[in-house]
Amino acid sequence: MFVKRIFDVVFSLIILLSLSWLLVVCYLLASIETCSNGVFVQKRVGQFGKFFWIYKLKTMHPKTQKIGFLGQLFRKYKIDELPQFYNVLLGDMSVVGPRPDVPGYYDCLQGNDRRLLELKPGITSEASIKYKNEDALLAEQTNPLAYNDQVIFPDKVRMNLEYYEHQSFIRDLKIILKTVFN
Repeated sequence: MFVKRIFDVVFSLIILLSLSWLLVVCYLLASIETCSNGVFVQKRVGQFGKFFWIYKLKTMHPKTQKIGFLGQLFRKYKIDELPQFYNVLLGDMSVVGPRPDVPGYYDCLQGNDRRLLELKPGITSEASIKYKNEDALLAEQTNPLAYNDQVIFPDKVRMNLEYYEHQSFIRDLKIILKTVFN
């Protein structure tokens, strides 16, 4: 775990320092497009079920709830996720681990599934790679919430439990590479 934390801090510092110019530009663009503060902050479930505030670039106009052109671009290329490297530095997240969810999902797991709460949530995971187009998949459903609750979320839990049981530094590196090149 110590090696994972050191890697998380070093990797996040490299990303944040090398892409700080991009973050500033995208923050300004998000602020203009959404006519608001360009940072989206939301309560998420973290390690051991403790809540934390996740940071993302805002992609949706707060009044119309519509995603603008730049917001779509930020989501497509995951640029909106870059501020989460700050969450990694704070110790709320890891680079690799189950994606943090809103209250009502991971914090409500039962039995062996609750082992997932022992992990720090991550910026990427096998499940997030598989469901990288989750918004589009849900948009195709007649009942998106039911599809998420009955199909997607249980599959994510299964995949994240498999990660929990077989975690390693090498596996994390493979997941990071798969994220970048997928």
